[in-house]
Formats: sequence, structure tokens, C-alpha cells
Amino acid sequence: HAVSKCFFIMADFDAIYEEDDEDERLMEEHLLSTVPDPVVVRGSGHVTVFGLSNKFNTEFPQGLAAKVAPEEYKATISRLNGVLRKTLPVNVKWLLCGCLCCCCTLGCSLWPVICLSKRTRHSIEKVLDWENSHLYHKLGLHWRLAKRKCESSNMMEYVILIEFIPKVPIHRPD
Repeated sequence: HAVSKCFFIMADFDAIYEEDDEDERLMEEHLLSTVPDPVVVRGSGHVTVFGLSNKFNTEFPQGLAAKVAPEEYKATISRLNGVLRKTLPVNVKWLLCGCLCCCCTLGCSLWPVICLSKRTRHSIEKVLDWENSHLYHKLGLHWRLAKRKCESSNMMEYVILIEFIPKVPIHRPD
């Protein structure tokens, strides 16, 4: 009888049991619910070409207090505004030329503006990627360019979304 009891314990030793994932799911839901809403930085310029304003607001948002220094925020926005300052005047000139010639070219004269606008967005995304990898991911933030509906009309605009990265609980094993 003792031999069969010992055999039963040994047979059970190699068995793999599935743990209850309910506690883990509740913990993940709690972490996701405690992440604040993203901070939205809207364009504040007077000229907008294909949804991209000619500058972003440099005023420090209160949602970033105690997360990032106002000087770092302003430096990042200044870099983004520098990209816009270099590229958008060229985009506006091509837009005007494209509109003047639109009837003669059956709309093909607007393609350069579309391509230049895409290049401008790509340049801004590259700056944001660099900033994220060198600074903001370490602070638990992720900056990205996002398309949003304007509050005053049905038009779309590009904004900077500053998202909070949820903290991974390091005290829990994998």
C-alpha cells in the first residue's frame, strides 16, 4: 500500500497544471485602467496644409507635470516646429501653383504637394522616433503623430499624442 502511494506522488511530480489566469487578467486590467489619457498637443499656427499646421503649441501641458521637464518638452516642440518651418513654406508654394494649374492638368499638379506633405509627416515621425528612443521611453512616455477630427468642423488635423506607457510589474515572475 505504501508503494502505491509513493508511486502516485511520483507520477504527479511531472504533471503540468494550468494556473488560474483570472488573477493575472485582473492585474492587467487594473494596470490599463490606471494609465492616464494621452496628452494632445494641437497645431497652433495660422496655415494648415493637408491637416498639418505650420507650428505646434509650445505651452507646457499640465498633464505632463512631474513626468517631463518643461525645458525638455519645449526643446522637442522646437525641433518639430523647426521641421515645419523648413518644409511647409515650400508645400504652400506648390499648393498655390497646383491650384492655379489644376484645371489644365486635370488635378495632376496637386501630386507634388501630396508627396511633399507626406515627406513632412515622415520627417516629423523620424524626429519623434529619435526623441522617444533617446528620452521619452525612459520616462514612460511615447510621442506620436496622429490624425484626429477637428473640434470645430469635420476636417481632419494632425496632432501630437503623448501616451503614457503602462509600467510593467517587476515584482511578479514571468
